[in-house]
Amino acid sequence: MGAGHAHVLYREGNSPVHRLAPEVKIAAMVAFSIAVVATPRHAFWAFGGYAVLVVVVAALARINPGWLLKRSLIELPFVFFAFVLPFLGTGERVSWLGLSLSVDGLYGGWNILAKGTLGVLASLLLAGTTTVRDLILGLDRLHCPQVLTQIATFMLRYLDVLAGEARRMRVARLSRGDDPRFLWQLRGFAAGIGALFLRAFERGERVYLAMLARGYDGRMPAVWQSTGAATAGHWVAGAAVPLAAAGIAVTALVTG
Repeated sequence: MGAGHAHVLYREGNSPVHRLAPEVKIAAMVAFSIAVVATPRHAFWAFGGYAVLVVVVAALARINPGWLLKRSLIELPFVFFAFVLPFLGTGERVSWLGLSLSVDGLYGGWNILAKGTLGVLASLLLAGTTTVRDLILGLDRLHCPQVLTQIATFMLRYLDVLAGEARRMRVARLSRGDDPRFLWQLRGFAAGIGALFLRAFERGERVYLAMLARGYDGRMPAVWQSTGAATAGHWVAGAAVPLAAAGIAVTALVTG
Protein backbone atom coordinates (compact mmCIF):
# COMPACT_ATOMS: atom_id res chain seq x y z
CA MET A 1 0.00 0.00 0.00
CA GLY A 2 2.96 2.23 0.44
CA ALA A 3 3.91 2.05 -3.22
CA GLY A 4 4.33 5.45 -4.75
CA HIS A 5 1.58 6.64 -7.05
CA ALA A 6 1.41 9.84 -9.02
CA HIS A 7 -1.13 11.08 -11.51
CA VAL A 8 -1.13 12.88 -14.83
CA LEU A 9 -1.80 16.26 -13.22
CA TYR A 10 0.99 16.16 -10.65
CA ARG A 11 4.03 18.27 -11.51
CA GLU A 12 7.21 17.17 -9.78
CA GLY A 13 8.88 20.06 -8.00
CA ASN A 14 10.42 21.46 -4.84
CA SER A 15 8.61 24.78 -4.62
CA PRO A 16 7.24 26.30 -1.38
CA VAL A 17 3.76 25.18 -2.45
CA HIS A 18 4.93 21.60 -3.05
CA ARG A 19 6.48 21.48 0.41
CA LEU A 20 3.29 22.49 2.23
CA ALA A 21 1.49 19.68 4.03
CA PRO A 22 -1.43 18.31 1.96
CA GLU A 23 -4.07 19.09 4.58
CA VAL A 24 -3.01 22.76 4.52
CA LYS A 25 -3.34 22.98 0.73
CA ILE A 26 -6.73 21.25 0.75
CA ALA A 27 -8.09 23.55 3.46
CA ALA A 28 -6.69 26.63 1.67
CA MET A 29 -8.25 25.60 -1.65
CA VAL A 30 -11.66 24.99 -0.05
CA ALA A 31 -11.56 28.32 1.83
CA PHE A 32 -10.52 30.16 -1.33
CA SER A 33 -13.37 28.54 -3.29
CA ILE A 34 -15.90 29.50 -0.61
CA ALA A 35 -14.74 33.12 -0.75
CA VAL A 36 -15.05 33.15 -4.55
CA VAL A 37 -18.55 31.63 -4.49
CA ALA A 38 -19.71 34.11 -1.80
CA THR A 39 -18.64 37.13 -3.88
CA PRO A 40 -21.47 39.05 -5.57
CA ARG A 41 -21.42 38.54 -9.32
CA HIS A 42 -21.37 42.28 -10.04
CA ALA A 43 -18.13 42.85 -8.04
CA PHE A 44 -15.91 42.60 -11.09
CA TRP A 45 -12.85 44.01 -9.33
CA ALA A 46 -13.01 41.22 -6.74
CA PHE A 47 -12.62 38.51 -9.37
CA GLY A 48 -9.61 40.38 -10.70
CA GLY A 49 -8.15 40.21 -7.19
CA TYR A 50 -8.77 36.46 -7.03
CA ALA A 51 -7.07 36.05 -10.40
CA VAL A 52 -4.01 37.86 -9.05
CA LEU A 53 -3.90 35.45 -6.09
CA VAL A 54 -4.05 32.47 -8.46
CA VAL A 55 -1.21 33.91 -10.56
CA VAL A 56 0.92 34.46 -7.43
CA VAL A 57 0.40 30.88 -6.23
CA ALA A 58 1.14 29.51 -9.71
CA ALA A 59 4.36 31.52 -9.80
CA LEU A 60 5.39 30.26 -6.35
CA ALA A 61 4.61 26.68 -7.44
CA ARG A 62 6.60 27.22 -10.67
CA ILE A 63 3.72 25.91 -12.77
CA ASN A 64 3.65 26.96 -16.40
CA PRO A 65 0.62 29.16 -17.26
CA GLY A 66 0.26 27.22 -20.53
CA TRP A 67 -0.11 23.99 -18.56
CA LEU A 68 -2.86 25.54 -16.45
CA LEU A 69 -4.74 26.96 -19.44
CA LYS A 70 -4.56 23.68 -21.36
CA ARG A 71 -5.92 21.63 -18.44
CA SER A 72 -8.63 24.20 -17.69
CA LEU A 73 -10.28 23.35 -21.02
CA ILE A 74 -12.21 20.74 -19.05
CA GLU A 75 -14.69 23.50 -18.20
CA LEU A 76 -15.59 24.16 -21.85
CA PRO A 77 -19.16 22.74 -21.49
CA PHE A 78 -19.82 25.27 -18.72
CA VAL A 79 -18.26 28.05 -20.79
CA PHE A 80 -20.66 27.19 -23.62
CA PHE A 81 -23.59 27.32 -21.21
CA ALA A 82 -22.37 30.69 -19.88
CA PHE A 83 -22.29 32.14 -23.40
CA VAL A 84 -25.79 30.83 -24.14
CA LEU A 85 -27.38 32.36 -21.02
CA PRO A 86 -27.51 35.98 -22.33
CA PHE A 87 -29.66 34.78 -25.23
CA LEU A 88 -31.97 32.60 -23.11
CA GLY A 89 -32.36 34.86 -20.08
CA THR A 90 -35.48 36.84 -19.35
CA GLY A 91 -36.14 40.30 -17.95
CA GLU A 92 -34.49 43.54 -19.02
CA ARG A 93 -32.63 43.32 -22.32
CA VAL A 94 -29.91 45.36 -24.00
CA SER A 95 -28.83 45.58 -27.62
CA TRP A 96 -25.22 44.87 -28.59
CA LEU A 97 -24.01 44.52 -32.20
CA GLY A 98 -27.59 43.96 -33.26
CA LEU A 99 -28.11 41.18 -30.70
CA SER A 100 -30.77 41.33 -27.99
CA LEU A 101 -29.17 40.14 -24.75
CA SER A 102 -30.67 39.60 -21.32
CA VAL A 103 -29.05 41.67 -18.57
CA ASP A 104 -29.72 38.96 -16.01
CA GLY A 105 -28.36 36.37 -18.45
CA LEU A 106 -25.17 38.42 -18.93
CA TYR A 107 -24.61 38.57 -15.19
CA GLY A 108 -25.42 34.87 -14.86
CA GLY A 109 -23.03 33.89 -17.64
CA TRP A 110 -20.26 36.04 -16.16
CA ASN A 111 -20.93 34.50 -12.74
CA ILE A 112 -20.52 30.96 -14.07
CA LEU A 113 -17.49 31.82 -16.18
CA ALA A 114 -15.58 33.73 -13.51
CA LYS A 115 -16.27 31.50 -10.53
CA GLY A 116 -15.97 28.28 -12.52
CA THR A 117 -12.63 29.28 -14.02
CA LEU A 118 -11.19 30.34 -10.66
CA GLY A 119 -12.38 27.10 -9.07
CA VAL A 120 -10.84 24.99 -11.84
CA LEU A 121 -7.52 26.84 -11.63
CA ALA A 122 -7.41 26.47 -7.85
CA SER A 123 -8.12 22.74 -8.16
CA LEU A 124 -5.42 22.37 -10.82
CA LEU A 125 -2.89 24.11 -8.59
CA LEU A 126 -3.75 21.70 -5.79
CA ALA A 127 -3.52 18.65 -8.05
CA GLY A 128 -0.34 19.91 -9.72
CA THR A 129 1.51 20.27 -6.42
CA THR A 130 0.14 17.29 -4.48
CA THR A 131 0.28 13.57 -5.27
CA VAL A 132 -2.89 11.52 -5.10
CA ARG A 133 -1.61 9.62 -2.07
CA ASP A 134 -0.90 12.88 -0.24
CA LEU A 135 -4.34 14.19 -1.16
CA ILE A 136 -5.92 11.14 0.48
CA LEU A 137 -3.61 11.53 3.46
CA GLY A 138 -4.57 15.19 3.78
CA LEU A 139 -8.27 14.34 3.71
CA ASP A 140 -7.68 11.72 6.40
CA ARG A 141 -5.90 14.26 8.61
CA LEU A 142 -8.79 16.68 8.10
CA HIS A 143 -11.07 13.97 9.51
CA CYS A 144 -12.83 13.16 6.26
CA PRO A 145 -15.09 10.09 6.80
CA GLN A 146 -12.95 6.97 6.99
CA VAL A 147 -15.17 5.11 4.55
CA LEU A 148 -14.40 7.62 1.80
CA THR A 149 -10.65 7.77 2.41
CA GLN A 150 -10.34 3.99 2.62
CA ILE A 151 -12.26 3.50 -0.64
CA ALA A 152 -10.06 6.10 -2.35
CA THR A 153 -6.93 4.42 -0.95
CA PHE A 154 -7.87 0.99 -2.28
CA MET A 155 -8.93 2.46 -5.60
CA LEU A 156 -5.55 4.16 -5.91
CA ARG A 157 -3.70 0.97 -4.98
CA TYR A 158 -5.50 -1.33 -7.42
CA LEU A 159 -6.23 1.03 -10.31
CA ASP A 160 -2.97 0.06 -12.01
CA VAL A 161 -3.73 -3.63 -11.43
CA LEU A 162 -7.14 -3.35 -13.09
CA ALA A 163 -5.75 -1.27 -15.94
CA GLY A 164 -3.12 -3.94 -16.59
CA GLU A 165 -5.71 -6.69 -16.55
CA ALA A 166 -7.90 -4.71 -18.99
CA ARG A 167 -4.92 -4.36 -21.34
CA ARG A 168 -4.24 -8.11 -21.22
CA MET A 169 -7.89 -8.87 -21.95
CA ARG A 170 -7.80 -6.47 -24.91
CA VAL A 171 -4.68 -8.12 -26.32
CA ALA A 172 -6.33 -11.53 -25.93
CA ARG A 173 -9.42 -10.31 -27.81
CA LEU A 174 -7.39 -8.79 -30.63
CA SER A 175 -5.26 -11.92 -30.99
CA ARG A 176 -8.48 -13.88 -31.58
CA GLY A 177 -9.64 -11.56 -34.37
CA ASP A 178 -11.85 -9.26 -32.35
CA ASP A 179 -12.07 -5.66 -33.55
CA PRO A 180 -14.39 -3.47 -31.42
CA ARG A 181 -14.55 -0.88 -34.22
CA PHE A 182 -17.31 -2.93 -35.82
CA LEU A 183 -20.80 -2.75 -34.35
CA TRP A 184 -21.39 -6.50 -34.47
CA GLN A 185 -18.37 -7.06 -32.22
CA LEU A 186 -19.51 -4.72 -29.46
CA ARG A 187 -21.14 -7.69 -27.75
CA GLY A 188 -17.73 -9.24 -27.13
CA PHE A 189 -16.42 -5.91 -25.82
CA ALA A 190 -19.36 -5.63 -23.41
CA ALA A 191 -18.79 -9.21 -22.25
CA GLY A 192 -15.16 -8.33 -21.54
CA ILE A 193 -16.21 -5.36 -19.42
CA GLY A 194 -18.52 -7.64 -17.45
CA ALA A 195 -15.77 -10.21 -16.95
CA LEU A 196 -13.39 -7.50 -15.75
CA PHE A 197 -15.99 -6.30 -13.23
CA LEU A 198 -16.44 -9.83 -11.88
CA ARG A 199 -12.69 -10.34 -11.60
CA ALA A 200 -12.31 -7.03 -9.78
CA PHE A 201 -15.13 -7.92 -7.39
CA GLU A 202 -13.64 -11.34 -6.64
CA ARG A 203 -10.18 -9.84 -6.17
CA GLY A 204 -11.58 -7.27 -3.77
CA GLU A 205 -13.27 -10.00 -1.71
CA ARG A 206 -10.03 -11.99 -1.47
CA VAL A 207 -7.98 -8.92 -0.54
CA TYR A 208 -10.50 -7.86 2.10
CA LEU A 209 -10.57 -11.32 3.71
CA ALA A 210 -6.76 -11.42 3.70
CA MET A 211 -6.64 -8.01 5.38
CA LEU A 212 -9.12 -9.10 8.06
CA ALA A 213 -6.95 -12.16 8.73
CA ARG A 214 -4.01 -9.82 9.30
CA GLY A 215 -5.82 -7.61 11.81
CA TYR A 216 -7.38 -4.90 9.64
CA ASP A 217 -9.78 -2.85 11.78
CA GLY A 218 -11.07 -0.30 9.27
CA ARG A 219 -8.05 2.00 9.27
CA MET A 220 -4.78 1.66 7.40
CA PRO A 221 -1.58 1.60 9.50
CA ALA A 222 0.42 4.80 9.71
CA VAL A 223 3.43 3.21 7.99
CA TRP A 224 2.25 4.43 4.56
CA GLN A 225 1.90 8.01 5.74
CA SER A 226 5.25 9.24 4.45
CA THR A 227 4.39 12.96 4.40
CA GLY A 228 4.93 14.82 7.65
CA ALA A 229 2.00 16.45 9.40
CA ALA A 230 1.46 20.19 9.06
CA THR A 231 3.43 22.47 11.35
CA ALA A 232 2.36 25.86 12.66
CA GLY A 233 4.50 27.46 9.97
CA HIS A 234 2.67 25.49 7.28
CA TRP A 235 -0.70 26.70 8.54
CA VAL A 236 0.49 30.32 8.73
CA ALA A 237 1.87 30.20 5.18
CA GLY A 238 -1.17 28.37 3.85
CA ALA A 239 -3.56 30.87 5.43
CA ALA A 240 -2.17 33.82 3.45
CA VAL A 241 -4.21 33.23 0.28
CA PRO A 242 -7.52 32.28 2.00
CA LEU A 243 -7.28 35.32 4.28
CA ALA A 244 -6.61 37.62 1.32
CA ALA A 245 -9.54 36.05 -0.54
CA ALA A 246 -11.77 36.41 2.52
CA GLY A 247 -10.83 40.08 2.77
CA ILE A 248 -11.74 40.63 -0.87
CA ALA A 249 -15.05 38.78 -0.44
CA VAL A 250 -16.03 40.73 2.71
CA THR A 251 -15.16 44.05 1.06
CA ALA A 252 -17.21 43.11 -2.00
CA LEU A 253 -20.19 42.13 0.16
CA VAL A 254 -20.02 45.30 2.25
CA THR A 255 -19.60 47.69 -0.67
CA GLY A 256 -21.99 45.76 -2.92
